[in-house]
Amino acid sequence: MADRTRQKRERWGRRAEWIAAIWLMAKGYRLLARRAQTPGGEIDLVMRRGDSLVFVEVKARATLDTGLAALHPAAQRRCQAAARWLSPRFGWPGATIRHDAVLIRPWALPRLLVAIWRDG
Repeated sequence: MADRTRQKRERWGRRAEWIAAIWLMAKGYRLLARRAQTPGGEIDLVMRRGDSLVFVEVKARATLDTGLAALHPAAQRRCQAAARWLSPRFGWPGATIRHDAVLIRPWALPRLLVAIWRDG
């Protein structure tokens, strides 16, 4: 039973990443990578918008509050470490590095949170 629940959540997470990617592309972002693997973790989406290289964390949750709660300090550290590793691969001279989040909820439009974390 636990395996079925885990598989169902994995499918929902992958679907949420596609929803977020398509929604961001409709807003003018360009998809550079999906599920980019690094030694420090995984970045859900690597995107470009204008002169910004954007690392996007996608959270699929039942409510906005639980989605926001999932953006905890451990997720921040993992995302920032992975972004530092990926920046030379996907970046360009003068690129602005940004960390965004997209919250996906059932039967609601995605919610984009721009520049949720700062490197430091």
